[in-house]
Amino acid sequence: MLRAHTVFHCASVRSLYIHVPFCAAKCHYCAFFSAKPQGDQVDRYVAALVCELELVAPQFQPKTIFFGGGTPSLLTLAQWDTLLSAMDRLGLTGAGEWTVECNPATVSSDKARLLAGYGVNRISMGVQSLDEGLLERLGRVHTRDMVFRSVEILRSAGIHNLNIDLMFAIPGQTREIWRRTLQEAVALRSEHLSSYEVIYEEDTALYAQMKAGEFDVDEDLACEMYEDLIDIAGAHGFRQYEVANFARERPAAPTATITQTAPAEIPHHACRHNVNYWRGGEFHGLGPSAAGFIEGVRTKNWSNTQLYCEQLEKGQRAIESYDRLSPLARAGEIAGFGLRMNAGWPLAEFKETTGFDLREHWQEAMQTLVAEEHAVVDPERFALTAKGLRFADRAASLFLLDPKAAQMA
Repeated sequence: MLRAHTVFHCASVRSLYIHVPFCAAKCHYCAFFSAKPQGDQVDRYVAALVCELELVAPQFQPKTIFFGGGTPSLLTLAQWDTLLSAMDRLGLTGAGEWTVECNPATVSSDKARLLAGYGVNRISMGVQSLDEGLLERLGRVHTRDMVFRSVEILRSAGIHNLNIDLMFAIPGQTREIWRRTLQEAVALRSEHLSSYEVIYEEDTALYAQMKAGEFDVDEDLACEMYEDLIDIAGAHGFRQYEVANFARERPAAPTATITQTAPAEIPHHACRHNVNYWRGGEFHGLGPSAAGFIEGVRTKNWSNTQLYCEQLEKGQRAIESYDRLSPLARAGEIAGFGLRMNAGWPLAEFKETTGFDLREHWQEAMQTLVAEEHAVVDPERFALTAKGLRFADRAASLFLLDPKAAQMA
């Protein structure tokens, strides 16, 4: 039986996710664990996070790091310095890809330089919209002008890998507004673009408004907006590699010899941290509510900042739950996640990753998707079509095996 003091030692863990549970205000669509900071709560959280980092540091050297939230950029300069200097002391800096999520309202020159100085080399900026009315509708605390100013600040600080995060199918968003936002966003010349359809999660303001009949959900319009996303992003040098993610290739050197070679499975500026998730890689998750996956065990920290701090102040991990899936059930999860990528699953890679043949346990699911023209299969690969990617979540659900049945298989 797994206990709260369980320690995992695994050299294959490549990624580190850190959750910062603070926001200046709760966005109307957000169901992630976050809240406005109160009193000395943030300082206490930073101290607890340093303790958690100390507990996991001897176990691995991360290749990718991702600070998500919440709003990581809400931390003050002093709080970031405390955290980053601790990571440096513990040998946790130097990741090939190190991302910090930022809100344009909380980006400053000093903070950007500090992050870059410690090795942060990728910023994911939560823009969501460049229409002032829609920003207000979403409950965002930044303005469109802050977006443009933040991009200049980050570039000046030496950040050469920038993601712009957008949302579509926002209530009140017309196709004209969406296309204009896309054109302005690609003109920012970021290396990466993420764009997600609004999801109406329970316990959010938008969900309550929808249930109250304040607006209708137009699925046809959402599909048109998704097509606009693919067309406009593609026309401006972005290559789609996952349902909602687009990235640029590395610019060719002026003197490079032009050769006819097949494009890489993912573009150069793809988010390697997320690719690790989609390909079934292992990762540590630190901070309140953070999830991790190591040696076949899925963990989840307490979604309570005070309890999180109390546990770490006692010198123990703040893990609420452990869940060990059977290898077959986990392989089904990995199959579903991996199909979100345009490349789908090379059959040999899936077997190497999971130990199972995709065609053996999931033949019926594959046949269903192929018959619907939502997927294609050949002797080497199974992948969703462009039509199938639009409904990737439904496709993934077909690969999730009942845990009890999987345990018996």
